[in-house]
Amino acid sequence: MSTSPSGKKVGFIVYFIGFTAALAGLLFGLDVGVISGAQQFIEKDFKIGDQQIELIVSALLWVFGTLISGMISSHFGRRRTILVSAVIFIIGSICCAFAIDENWLIAARFLLGIAVGVASFTAPLYLSEISPQTVRGSMISMYQLMITIGIVLAFLSDTWLASYATFGGVTGGHWRIMLGVIAIPAAVMFAGVLFLPESPRWLFLKGFKDHAVKVFQRMHLDDAEIEAEVREIEDSLKVKQNGFQMFLQNSHFRRAIGLGIGLQIVQQLTGINVIMYYAPKIFSLAGFETVSQQMWGTVIVGITNVLATFIAIAFVDRLGRKPIMYAGFVVMGLALLTVGLLFNADIAKNPQLGLPAMGALLVFIVGFAMSAGPIIWVICSEIYPLAGRDLGVTCSTATNWITNAIVGQTFLTMLATLGGGNTFLLYGGMNVLFVVFFILLVPETKGVSLEKIEKNLMSGLPLRKIGR
Repeated sequence: MSTSPSGKKVGFIVYFIGFTAALAGLLFGLDVGVISGAQQFIEKDFKIGDQQIELIVSALLWVFGTLISGMISSHFGRRRTILVSAVIFIIGSICCAFAIDENWLIAARFLLGIAVGVASFTAPLYLSEISPQTVRGSMISMYQLMITIGIVLAFLSDTWLASYATFGGVTGGHWRIMLGVIAIPAAVMFAGVLFLPESPRWLFLKGFKDHAVKVFQRMHLDDAEIEAEVREIEDSLKVKQNGFQMFLQNSHFRRAIGLGIGLQIVQQLTGINVIMYYAPKIFSLAGFETVSQQMWGTVIVGITNVLATFIAIAFVDRLGRKPIMYAGFVVMGLALLTVGLLFNADIAKNPQLGLPAMGALLVFIVGFAMSAGPIIWVICSEIYPLAGRDLGVTCSTATNWITNAIVGQTFLTMLATLGGGNTFLLYGGMNVLFVVFFILLVPETKGVSLEKIEKNLMSGLPLRKIGR
């Protein structure tokens, strides 16, 4: 048994459910991280250039999976939707491993993008709906932690596999193993999710009250807690609109959707996926010339990302969402401005600047992993009313992937046109501006039930006050 910030004991079953659902994040991280180490070998194997590599990287990031997730999740339930994503992960990974040219690989990565979109929509939503409010932030942050672990595992496997020239007599065949091995953890997630309960809030939404109460009992909530949960959920369901009707008819719901969209744009424009997708390229710009140096540098980035995520898990339900976000933006902004200035000082002529630049890059990773990485997913899972939650999370998650794809598909072009230093200065400056966005618009939701947040939103309170 663990203790929540309020002092109440939280059962092991709650954390087991959270960990298993968060395995979707592990698969997400593996697919994001693996392409960083594999792309230089794919480039040589298929004899392609930067534009084709940008297409291969960004093919994972387009939003079709996210757009269909709301419909699937609403109709079939959160649990079954996560199972669907696991099956697509398995098929997509195998297709990547057997790609015969760059077009096949782009198509296979697009298929994986459907799985990633479905998982990134459904897993945080499921976690927000099944978690006790006292540990909700930590539970959703676990999803982001699994993403970071997936990324570092991908970096480690890439580094190990890259040390071999051939596999099975096939030159360059190591990148196929890098991409195909992801089918194994996908199968593990599928098996684990079979044992999870459905979201009790979705069950209420579909009229299965008795089943929902049994889920709360399985989570070892006492009778008073169950009664309170049931009362709040039933009150929130008195609004009978579906998500699209609510969007058309309710300006308060549209405000929440606008906030969710803004939050996801902010997360992606911090610059994190510039680092994750193109880490070896950035290490090369910093003067680390050998493949081994670049790959091990990438591993260090991944490990830093994992360790710093524990800061968010430890403090998001204690200090609150916004104080951690303010600290994160300051750290990220100063770090990227430092990287930009060092790159503009011409590292090629001043190789001693390479290590300080990489140190600043690692500081940026710490800032993101402790703040915008997990906490923006937390807030976006909390701010929507139950009757419109599927549409709200669809809109915000789709925005994440659209912005993510734009970042992934433009970074090499930005490097070529603006230069490395100016590119990082641009991203650093944006982090400073994001502090203002949070001050003016973003609520503090620590320790507040989803139903209370919904009541405040629908009563017309300013967005920054709906967590009171």
